[in-house]
Amino acid sequence: MEGFTTGQLAKKAGVNIETIRYYERRGLLPKPGRRESGYRQYSDESVKRVQFIRHAKELGFSLKEIHELLSLRHDPGTPCSMVKNRAKSKIEDIEAKIRTLQGMKKALVKLTNACSGKGPLKGCTILNVLEK
Repeated sequence: MEGFTTGQLAKKAGVNIETIRYYERRGLLPKPGRRESGYRQYSDESVKRVQFIRHAKELGFSLKEIHELLSLRHDPGTPCSMVKNRAKSKIEDIEAKIRTLQGMKKALVKLTNACSGKGPLKGCTILNVLEK
């Protein structure tokens, strides 16, 4: 097989072309070889790698964390527990974000309940609280 162009890789992996280029710049995707025509030539492994990155992002991993996971993935001596610990840490991060969002929601509910939504903007309870 001759390989995939950037557009073909993007389509197969479910991302856009600029995402492929960005991953290359960030070092998440190795720079591919080139065809005689000058077009980049990606392999099936590139498709799997981009899909891995996309799935990890969907689970909330940052690009830095994904880079670390990719490094672990390619080291056969890495114990599974290292990956599990990173996943557990991500769960803790997500739970902290949920608590923060719940606090924000509670504060906004309180503000909207205190606001009548009537009268001039100058007397808006929500804007007045935000200015303090």
